[in-house]
Amino acid sequence: MAIKIRKEDALNYHTQGKPGKIEVVPTKPLSSQLDLALAYSPGVAEPCLEIKENKENVYKYTAKGNLVAVISNGTAVLGLGDIGPEASKPVMEGKGVLFKKFAGIDVFDIEIDEKDPKKLIQIIKSLEPTFGGVNLEDIKAPECFEIETTLKQEMKIPLMHDDQHGTAIISGAALLNALEVVNKKIEDIKLVVNGAGASAVSCTRFYMSLGVKQENIVMCDRDGAIRADREVLDDIKKEFATTRDVHTLSEALIGADVFLGLSAGNIMEPEQIQQMAENPIVFALANPNPEIAYDLAMATRDDIVMATGRSDHPNQVNNVLGFPYIFRGALDVRATSINEEMKLAAAKAIAALAKEPVPEIVNKAYGDQKLAFGRFYLIPKPFDPRLITTIAPAVAKAAMESGVAKYHIEDWEAYELELQERIGIDQRLMLRVITRAKKDPKRVVFAEADNVKILKAAQLLWTEKVATPILLGNMEKIDKIIEENGLDLTGVTIIDPFKEEEKLQQYAEILHQKRQRKGLTPRECLRLMRDRNYFGAMMVELGEADALISGLTKDYPKTILPALHVIGVKKGTDRVAGMYIMNTSKGPFFFSDTTVNVNPTADQLVEIIGLTAKGVRFFDIEPRVAVLSYSNFGSAKGEIASKTAEATIKAKEKYPNLIIEGEMQANVALNEEIQRENYPFSSLIGQKANTLIFPDLSSGNIAYKLLSELGNAEAIGPVLLGMNKPVHILQLGSSIREIVNMVAIAVVDAQSKEQL
Repeated sequence: MAIKIRKEDALNYHTQGKPGKIEVVPTKPLSSQLDLALAYSPGVAEPCLEIKENKENVYKYTAKGNLVAVISNGTAVLGLGDIGPEASKPVMEGKGVLFKKFAGIDVFDIEIDEKDPKKLIQIIKSLEPTFGGVNLEDIKAPECFEIETTLKQEMKIPLMHDDQHGTAIISGAALLNALEVVNKKIEDIKLVVNGAGASAVSCTRFYMSLGVKQENIVMCDRDGAIRADREVLDDIKKEFATTRDVHTLSEALIGADVFLGLSAGNIMEPEQIQQMAENPIVFALANPNPEIAYDLAMATRDDIVMATGRSDHPNQVNNVLGFPYIFRGALDVRATSINEEMKLAAAKAIAALAKEPVPEIVNKAYGDQKLAFGRFYLIPKPFDPRLITTIAPAVAKAAMESGVAKYHIEDWEAYELELQERIGIDQRLMLRVITRAKKDPKRVVFAEADNVKILKAAQLLWTEKVATPILLGNMEKIDKIIEENGLDLTGVTIIDPFKEEEKLQQYAEILHQKRQRKGLTPRECLRLMRDRNYFGAMMVELGEADALISGLTKDYPKTILPALHVIGVKKGTDRVAGMYIMNTSKGPFFFSDTTVNVNPTADQLVEIIGLTAKGVRFFDIEPRVAVLSYSNFGSAKGEIASKTAEATIKAKEKYPNLIIEGEMQANVALNEEIQRENYPFSSLIGQKANTLIFPDLSSGNIAYKLLSELGNAEAIGPVLLGMNKPVHILQLGSSIREIVNMVAIAVVDAQSKEQL
């Protein structure tokens, strides 16, 4: 029997979405005859006809807009030279992996057996209908200049020879920051370039775009300084020929501010570095061995600033910092080229990012180093997750402003989220929270401010205007940590409770009034107030701060008890509960109770359900609750099954407007197909559960930790539910990112309570 295909179904099946709008799941189903008919004949005819009418529809109905060709003829592979197209294939395939890993770009590597520039140009040009962009790679000079220039003129998709421009952009960013570190102006520096190949020429041209003056440049090749009076000079070397009275590299380096090496290993002597100007900048980028060994150069002068192409030394100039994100930004605005404005925007974005506080995940990836902007950290590290959301938007904006973008992005916040999704990060929920927090930052008191993670998070929150930190702890110790880690917390209040005798007495009296019939004496209250958790909680209780954050270095129960004693629970609430937000590839899920109630009764579970539902709505999400057990609607007997079944019945009565179902197993709660087939009465059919209530602390805690470790989900929390004022307890060892997330939640919590 023939399958009838509707035009709209066929077009929807093939639609990839406009630039800046991506599908989280990049594949189409192919499990039935209908899927096959949509994917191929006869359904595929419909998008073909649409593209025939308007060629731009190819971006709408195919994957072209996210597909880059990595092309080489194998004539200049790494430092191995002309080894042929077959031998270049591992490099091209590796490049494809980097495109996908760092920017979510699909790649097809193409190795071409052709050395004639004109023929190679024609071959590459003929591939334009297939690809959204072209990355030229490992093509020798001087042919690479002609090939790239001609293709940029004749093709209308973004194209870049990365050997030239990638190194230029990354080293250009390093140069801008190095000059800032040594307090020199780019227009005044004397630059010596050793090497006259594609990378050296492109870097030199790019540095001139950044502000280096041509008369201050000396370029050297294997014959020495390239002088205007040299008998044989090609057009490119003529461009950089000097009239200065220098003939050798050594002569050129006398008084030079910057050395850029893109030549061969171990050709530079310590004496040559000693002849350079004060605070010399040495970029020895030959691979695998730099022009001078890193350790030797660093031992030669104390004031040197150095970068290499190696990952085992600071300041690695690595092209992966650039090309994935440059193409990402270019593709997303459907740029017709990659122009100078886009390259400059990329370099400046990279330079600016290096001055931001370094995420903990980056420090851990590089051996728990205390990375901070300076001589040994000029440019970001390749595994910095902020690169994609820093460079790609900068490139996209430059393309739009310079007139080469066919598509204009309007919602930059949405674009940032889509970029994160490209590489498997979904921050949609937390971005909304942080945006809300920034509208009205609140005073957040940190009870453990003598911890470097807390201080790094506080700096980020302060500079980004998410919150106003108040730091509790020994002032000398805090100042020492700030200095050791190069932090800037200027203007942030630091309070040492041990030096606040008047406040300690006042706070102790108030605590005694609250707890005098709970066994606390005045002396005991004064002793407790020297505990920063008690002190911080009292600040919140008295309105001297808006929220309390603690728990990084203490067990959960020890941290929550002071808040319960001082602040207490909401009126009409008998208990508190802990909820985790699990950020997954399928969206956010809310787990409760994961931190407080060890073995709640059915009635206590009902209260936990109510608290959790309010907590979920706090994030502007309507809760759809599944009460979990090992039983499905009475299929098994036992204490837990009975308890959860009773809790579900009572919760439905108490919260009639809440979507709630149970008792049920976790897989059933999340699988509508099982529910339709076996439990058609389930109220979660068509409204998949997003809020999971666990029968006890053990199961909830195990579930969220397993999902964090094995399910590639990010755990945000725990969000403490039921407190009278904003108090949020960190998990032991929380990362800086997790601290920032919790503070943002605390700020919005404080905003909400202020409005009540």
